[in-house]
Amino acid sequence: MVVTRVARPSRWRRRVGTLAWTLWATALLSLAAAVWFQHLLRQAGRPDLVEAGGDVTLVLGTVSAVTAGAVLASLRPRHPVGWLLLAFGLLPEALAATAEGYARYGILARPGALPAAGYVAMFASTSFIPGLGLLAFVLLLTPTGSLPSRRWRWFARVAAAVPPVFGVAWVLGSPTVDPDPPWRGVPNPLAVPALAERLLDVTGLAAQAAALTVVVAAGSLVLRFWRARGVERQQLRWLTVAAALAPLAVLVTAAGIATDHPGVADWAAGLYLALLPLTIGAAIARYRLYDLDRIISRTLAYGVLTLLLGLCYAGVAVGFGQLLGRRSSLAVAGATLAVAGVFQPARRRIQRAMDRRFDRRRYDAGRTIAAFSARLRQQLDLDTLTGELLTVVDQTMQPTEATLWLRPRTEPRDRATL
Repeated sequence: MVVTRVARPSRWRRRVGTLAWTLWATALLSLAAAVWFQHLLRQAGRPDLVEAGGDVTLVLGTVSAVTAGAVLASLRPRHPVGWLLLAFGLLPEALAATAEGYARYGILARPGALPAAGYVAMFASTSFIPGLGLLAFVLLLTPTGSLPSRRWRWFARVAAAVPPVFGVAWVLGSPTVDPDPPWRGVPNPLAVPALAERLLDVTGLAAQAAALTVVVAAGSLVLRFWRARGVERQQLRWLTVAAALAPLAVLVTAAGIATDHPGVADWAAGLYLALLPLTIGAAIARYRLYDLDRIISRTLAYGVLTLLLGLCYAGVAVGFGQLLGRRSSLAVAGATLAVAGVFQPARRRIQRAMDRRFDRRRYDAGRTIAAFSARLRQQLDLDTLTGELLTVVDQTMQPTEATLWLRPRTEPRDRATL
């Protein structure tokens, strides 16, 4: 009996881990199927049905969400956020992309070529609805796996009830698969015409309520951080990494759209969406909690450095291009040399500024050690050095106790006795 009791948890964890990684593999296979349907649409002579852009965002966001979810679900199977991340990456992203390609090929490119294409199209058009509910609960339960307090139970019930109401109202009340192209005019096989008018009003209210639940769930993280102490506060600081990089991601995305470079916008949005599940996973797994200040400082420093160097390169290249001609290789060489020349000075200044703001303990420790090293060259009294050394150790490393052991002096042997 004792052996059975010990073996059960291990067997259960293996099964749970197998389930988690099976869902992960299903999501990746769904992405591969979505890519294959895009290939079929091009072969059918309908490249206009292939969504322009968004592939990078979809792939990065899906892979990040399901990978973080699978790792969390296998390591901490009782924590709900891992399973929520798996479901979010699988249902409204990977499976929805496959269903979208299946429906476009079976209805628009080759009508009647695939069975149940209309029903699959309805699944693809409404798959974002459960995604809103999953996202709300991911934000609501991070990082502890429980609600911020008992007072949030009513909100959790509302957040769980809104997506089913929204989905049913859309499926039964919408006369078409989707009001936007290319589904405009394609009939909804599940619509109930007698209820269409009333259900459309319910759909509008439910859509606003679903968006509001996500906003309130995000606000719960701010409330958690305000009230949290100890480990939970350190966990939530992982999310500040993603929050701090949000303005940079928005700026790069907007710049890519404004300059007619959709690839830049897709990569910026995709990388940021991939960062969110990773930071949530790191927070829940309690990864390097007490070294987070250094991670934040380095991340922000290199992000700002990259942005400044990019602007510097573009400015110098454009300036030299106006003087020497747009196709002149001297403009590119001058811009490269300018960036190489300012890299190290800019990196040191930016890193010093970020350490002073986000890694204050390390910044103060460095200044303390530098000041002690300067005094060490001029101090000869051993007792004074001992006190100063213990003070520096206490200020920089903050140990609970510090003791300095000095090796006792040994008298030199008498050469006459040798």
